[in-house]
Amino acid sequence: MYSFSAEVSGGYDEVLAKVVEALKAEGFGIITEIDIKETMKKKLDIEKLPYKILGACNPGLANQALEADPDIGLLLPCNVVVREERDGSVTVAFMDPVAVLGLTDKSEIEQLARDVRSRLERVRDAL
Repeated sequence: MYSFSAEVSGGYDEVLAKVVEALKAEGFGIITEIDIKETMKKKLDIEKLPYKILGACNPGLANQALEADPDIGLLLPCNVVVREERDGSVTVAFMDPVAVLGLTDKSEIEQLARDVRSRLERVRDAL
C-alpha cells in the first residue's frame, strides 16, 4: 500500500481549498501543482474530471531528509491528489511517506517518514 485517502464533502474547488489550508496548518506548502484535466485536454484532447496533483513540502522536514540522504529528492515532494469522482464526490489521496521513503532503508529517514505520515493523517482527518 502506497497511499491512504478520504472522501471529502463539498464541491471540488471547495475541497481543494480545504486541502491546501489543512496542509498549511501542518507546515506544508504547495511547491508544485499539476492539473491533469487541463493537461489531458491540451495534450490529448481528452475530457477528464477535475484532478490535481499537489506537491506538498514541509521545508524543515525536507531539509532533514536531504541531510540524511541527498538522493531523497527523487522521492520528494509528498504528493496529494484531489480528484472528482464520476458520482460528483471528491476524493483526497495522500502518498504514504512510510511506504515511499522506506525505500531508502535508513533508520533516520524511516522515523522522519513516520512523522510526515502522522502530519498527513491529521490533514486527512481535518477534512
